[in-house]
Amino acid sequence: MLTRKQIELLKLIHTRMEADGVAPSFDEMKDALDLRSKSGIHRLITALEERGFIRRMHHRARAIEVLKLPDALNKGGFEAKVIDGGASGKPAPPAQALPVDASALSLPIMGRIAAGTPIEAISAVVNDISVPASMLRGRASHYALEVQGDSMIDLGINDGDIVVIREQDTADNGDIVVALVEGLEATLKRFRRQNGMIALEAANPAYETRLLRDDQVQVQGRLVGLIRSY
Repeated sequence: MLTRKQIELLKLIHTRMEADGVAPSFDEMKDALDLRSKSGIHRLITALEERGFIRRMHHRARAIEVLKLPDALNKGGFEAKVIDGGASGKPAPPAQALPVDASALSLPIMGRIAAGTPIEAISAVVNDISVPASMLRGRASHYALEVQGDSMIDLGINDGDIVVIREQDTADNGDIVVALVEGLEATLKRFRRQNGMIALEAANPAYETRLLRDDQVQVQGRLVGLIRSY
């Protein structure tokens, strides 16, 4: 899955390459995407390269090759399908739905969420899944995400599991949340306020806790249920 900013940057690079044969500069990218610093562009470029959409030719100024485009750009729109950004270029297989019964409700699966290094933000529905109605309390909206990574395994959240998320923009200490970091990348972590900062804690000793300013983190929902993948 690509974030909206990643899609916008990929379209900008592709359009400029088609017109001029050269990629825009980092300053031009920063201005076009309305980012405050070039470090954000560097992260977007790195993410696109890791997912196999572009290739940087090192030691050559502004030398970027576009290797492929997501469905959104091929169709000429920005309301993209959420796609697997892995090196294989193959779309993620559809998640297996639970059997539907009278007490089950359908939720949209909004792509994948990183339980590891933050990689992507939520952008569009890729599938639906039936979940027990008991998971969904109150009138708040809910959605589902497929977990990618192992940073939460000590809490029993494994790679390939489906997590059920209640939409909310606040969190209490100890909540497991979907956190959008600097508007560019989303991750599933335990939320905690610590010495005036926000700590995003993994549940795997192989991953370090990330300490971020309040304005760098936007809570997008809290975990309320888990559907195990076997």
